[in-house]
Amino acid sequence: MEYNDQMKNRLKRIEGQVRGVIGMMEQGKSCKEVVNQLTAIRTAVDRVIMYVVGENMEQCIREELAGKGSAEHVIQEAIELLMKSR
Repeated sequence: MEYNDQMKNRLKRIEGQVRGVIGMMEQGKSCKEVVNQLTAIRTAVDRVIMYVVGENMEQCIREELAGKGSAEHVIQEAIELLMKSR
C-alpha cells in the first residue's frame, strides 16, 4: 500500500500535539488541560487508523475484483483491523 502525503501530514500533526503535551506537563499545566489534549490526540490517531484501513480496503477490493475474486475476505480483514485498533 502506498501511504500518501495526507496520511503522513496527519501523523506529523499528531507528533506536534504529543510534543505539545510534553511541554504542558513540563510547565505543570492542569490535569484537565493535559487530558483534553491527550483525548484530541487519541481521536486524531483513530481517524488516521480509519483512513489507512479504508484506503487499504478499497485498494484490496479493487484488486480482488479485477482478478475475479471475492472481496469478502478483504472486508473481513479490514473489520478485524478496526476491532484490533480499539
